[in-house]
Amino acid sequence: MTLAPPISSCSAQLAPDTADLSHMAADRRRGRAAATNRSGRFEPLSKEAFDDGWDSLDQLPPLKTEVHEERARTIITRNESPDISFDRSINPYRGCEHGCIYCFARPSHAFMGLSPGLDFETRLFAKPNAAALLERELSKPGYQPKVIAIGTNTDPYQPMERSYKLMPEILEVLEACGHPVAIVTKSALVTRDIEILSRMAERNLVKVALSITTLDKKLCRAMEPRASAPHKRLAAVKALSDAGIPTSVMMAPIIPALTDSEIETLLEAAAEHGASEAAFILLRLPLEVSELFRDWLLRERPDRFRHVMNLIRSMRGGKDYDAKWGERMRGRGPYADQIAKRFSLTAKRLGLNLRKKKLSTEHFIQPQKGGVQLDLF
Repeated sequence: MTLAPPISSCSAQLAPDTADLSHMAADRRRGRAAATNRSGRFEPLSKEAFDDGWDSLDQLPPLKTEVHEERARTIITRNESPDISFDRSINPYRGCEHGCIYCFARPSHAFMGLSPGLDFETRLFAKPNAAALLERELSKPGYQPKVIAIGTNTDPYQPMERSYKLMPEILEVLEACGHPVAIVTKSALVTRDIEILSRMAERNLVKVALSITTLDKKLCRAMEPRASAPHKRLAAVKALSDAGIPTSVMMAPIIPALTDSEIETLLEAAAEHGASEAAFILLRLPLEVSELFRDWLLRERPDRFRHVMNLIRSMRGGKDYDAKWGERMRGRGPYADQIAKRFSLTAKRLGLNLRKKKLSTEHFIQPQKGGVQLDLF
């Protein structure tokens, strides 16, 4: 990981100088899911690397992860989406080194003049002032506590969290003021924070969800190259559960004809490791994600390409994706209904989701030193 110079905001100064419409050489992108770096949809120009006969492309070094420090102005993001269970979230990082090829957050990199492809996995942003901003925003007059979700866009426990340690700082603020939080991650690194998470769990302030898409290590490595291996995520579920932290497993996403055959076995493994709840999201392919996923599927599972894409379209009204509220997470049609029924029946058989954990806001005490200017009189 290379630490890039800090920046004050995300702007066009980081326009991709590696934008590439062709596949980057495999040795340069080893450990990455995307193979291309097509320019973001807002860029007026695109670039394509080609061999001019001098073998110059062979001399380029392997891609390295760059981290830019972003001095954010706010940290709590609000939403009014009617089909999700939270109205506010925190994202300590932009981009994600886990590199999950299907990640619906990839298109967000285009807003910074970067590619949703390899840039999303290698040109990352950290917000070192996240905890201070959070304390300030929680202390604003009129703030009403509701569950804050973390990990809904990019993973808060991705590899650079090992050095930045933003999550313990954020959790300390939330614990101090008694604010509830729900965390989603694909990383076993979350177990590092068990001590503070268990204290918060005693006051019903936290729950953690491990996102596990497959138990197939080879498929996982190709699809989620830098996320924790499936067995490590299951071990994290057990460690959290044993520490008294309400823990669930999310099969997010379920990919038809690729991972949907694992619904029963994955839920059984989740229950055996102490998960109390389970949920799923159907594969979503918004904007640039569709092209990236198609390219990956042709490279990694060419024999499944036609079948997978036909099933996806059958659940998305004949398209790769339909963003309609209420359907974007689950799809529609016979195959979508079959997935939902299989998941529900298996969860019921295993005793999952018998009681949905509802976090408490009764402990909230507004912080008094959050940097909000006091009245003069």
